[in-house]
Amino acid sequence: MLRTIVSLGVMLVCLSTGAQGSCPQYLDTTMRKLHSTESVNLCDSFSGQPLLIVNTASYCGFKGQFRGLESLHKTYGGRGLAVIGFASDSFNQEASDEEKAADVCFKNFGVTFTMMATTSVVGEDANPVFSELGQQSQPPGWNFNKYLVDKEGNVLKHYKSSVSPAKLRSDIEKIL
Repeated sequence: MLRTIVSLGVMLVCLSTGAQGSCPQYLDTTMRKLHSTESVNLCDSFSGQPLLIVNTASYCGFKGQFRGLESLHKTYGGRGLAVIGFASDSFNQEASDEEKAADVCFKNFGVTFTMMATTSVVGEDANPVFSELGQQSQPPGWNFNKYLVDKEGNVLKHYKSSVSPAKLRSDIEKIL
């Protein structure tokens, strides 16, 4: 199996020795966590789980949604839902350094769900996750687009920035 690794803006492809036959290829990606040297392979960490994937930005007017996303994580994480945030500067609203972006997420909003390091989520430079999400539904048009993904990796629903995380609860309940 091929494994894609995205770190510090460089994408590497290497052979995987793991057995993630049920994990879709686009999630067989290793990316660095926000303001950390630790990397996460999405298949290894989240295979077989429903996911809520969100592109975030620390200086966006929608950044208050971090609270709602954290609430979803705390409410549904024990039932199998994984919330994964991708810090993105695709819309020029991310902090210029990761320490500041991490402060917004972790200190200002108390985020405990997985946050990935700054990456592109649109266009030719989009990371493999957002490239596939965009193909299955639509690419994010702004920050805080949310994608509800079933445990097989299929996008069930796309939510625009203006949809608050609280409005996702009934859809989340249906897939758990």
